[in-house]
Parts: sequence; structure tokens; C-alpha cells
Amino acid sequence: MDSVAQTYTFRWGIIGCGKIAEKFADDLVAYVPNATLHAVASRDLARAKDFGAKYNTHHAFGSYEEMLKSGLIDVVYIATPHAQHHANTLLCLEAGIPVLCEKAFAISTQMVQEMIAKSQEKKLFLMEAIWTRFHPAINQIEDIIKAGTIGEIKHIVADFGFLANYDETARLFNPALTGGSLYDIGIYPLFISKLLLGKPSQVKAVATFAPTGVDMNCSVALAFPNGATASLFSTLAAKTDTTCTIYGTKGKIFISGRFHETFGFTLELANEEPQVFSTERNGWGYSYEAIDVQRCLTEGRIENDRLPLQFSLELMELMCEIRSQIGLKYPQES
Repeated sequence: MDSVAQTYTFRWGIIGCGKIAEKFADDLVAYVPNATLHAVASRDLARAKDFGAKYNTHHAFGSYEEMLKSGLIDVVYIATPHAQHHANTLLCLEAGIPVLCEKAFAISTQMVQEMIAKSQEKKLFLMEAIWTRFHPAINQIEDIIKAGTIGEIKHIVADFGFLANYDETARLFNPALTGGSLYDIGIYPLFISKLLLGKPSQVKAVATFAPTGVDMNCSVALAFPNGATASLFSTLAAKTDTTCTIYGTKGKIFISGRFHETFGFTLELANEEPQVFSTERNGWGYSYEAIDVQRCLTEGRIENDRLPLQFSLELMELMCEIRSQIGLKYPQES
């Protein structure tokens, strides 16, 4: 971008018209400066038109390729199921469009490597949409930890669970759509532990399974080179508190319910009264990642310095190691 970048209006396109695309679009339109939802694409043209009409977006396409070749968008958000992320990302990058791709980034480490290689080949921006990374509360927690306030982190406990109505044809339970708790919600506890402690040196995982073969419950224990550990859990079989506790040598931080999109947290230090921190959140919380994508595009980056592609690659490596240990393989890998 040149000197007018500060006033440039980024024309966003969206691939996929599901619930997460709706939330992203809600926040993009309401809370992201210098942005417009300019086009939307779905394999179902009627669905794309209905989605676009909700946001006064007049450019709806019944094929991804048509939107990408239209010249109407500057950046695309991919909101399709996990199993389609790899192909969709390569399609967008090949067409010359920077990409924000929903998590989980892909199915396998090899797929993520291919996505990164294409980004580097085309010199185009690519980022995994781990929206939690950019939330105000998470940023504040990270600052507190970096300042040494709770000392050295020794253990993290995090969970994410909800009771999903079992339907073998639904995305959550369909192996062909990369169903299961690990890729859908287990990624959040894994993310927070990796953000704060880095790459683990040991991984131990166990799981139980739905009749379709995807993981229903998944428990993971991690150990890190600095001596810290983490206990992480995800489930589609029960509603959990969905909290995170970070234990340090001088105190702890408790991130309250739905920690991945929290409005606040509690800091407890030895011999001191607990301090409760409250943070505001715009809309659903998706605007922050979009704003940071635009920052990176303005600065001419091909990856986000706050969420590098190496981070996403290592996160996928971790998820694949967990799948290997619990014996979960998807049809696309046959």
C-alpha cells in the first residue's frame, strides 16, 4: 500500500455463508474502520445472495472462482469447514488475493506447509483466524505475564465443552468435514498454552469417540522445556465452564467463562486481595483480527508478526500428534 493506505477502504470478500461467517460479517460492518464487505461467495448462489442482502452487499457469487477473478475484493475471509481450508486457501492465493483463513488452518501439517509455501511463492498475506489472539483481555493478560507479575508460569488448566445434539450428518460429527472436539474447540486450550508457554516437549493425549469415529472427548497433557505443564480438555458431550487458569510462582490468573472470548479476568497474588479486570469487547469479538489483518496489509507484510505462520504450523503439528496418539484419522488422509 502507498501513502494513501491510511484512508484506503479494504474491500473484503467472504467465502462460505455459515454462522461464523455471519458473526465475522456483523463485526466487520459495524466495528472495522476503513473496511467494507464487498462480495460474498457460496456454492449456492441463492444462499450467497441472501447473505449479501443482509449486509447490503450487492456482489454475490455462486462460485468462489468467479468472486476471486472479479477484481472486486482486496482480501478474503475463508469461513468454510476445516476440510476445505487447504483447497480454498490455495485457490485464493493462486488468484492473487490475500487470505484470512478460519481455524483450524487445515487438516494436516503437510497441508499447512503447502499453504505457507504458496503464500511465500506469491508474496501474499496469509493468516490463520485465531481471533482470540487479538482480544483486548488476552492482550492485557499477556502484558501482565511478560511483566513478571505472576512470576514464572508453572501450569495451565483450560477446558472448552458444550453438549452437542448428536447427528451423524452434522458437521461436528462428520469425519469427512473434520468433525470432533479437537479441531473445533480443543484448539482454543491448545492455543492459549502455546501462546504463553511455546512449543511443548512432551505430549500425552487420550480420547473417547462418537459412533462416527470423531473424538467426543479429548484430554491432553503437555510438558514444556522450562518445566511448566498444561492440562487441557475439550468435549462435545457436556457443557463445561470453559475457563482457563494460569498458575505462576507469584500468583495466578483466572480467565472466566468462555475464556476464548472473555470480558475479563482475575489476578490473584500471594497475600493480596484479588484484582478483577474487566474489558470491553466490540460485538462478537471478530473485529480485532480483521483490524490487524488490515494493519499488516498496510505495512506490506505477508504474515502477521503477532500470529506468525510458524506458530500456526507448530499448532497443527501439535494437533496432528494428538490425533496420532488417539488414533483419529480423517477420510481425506487415506
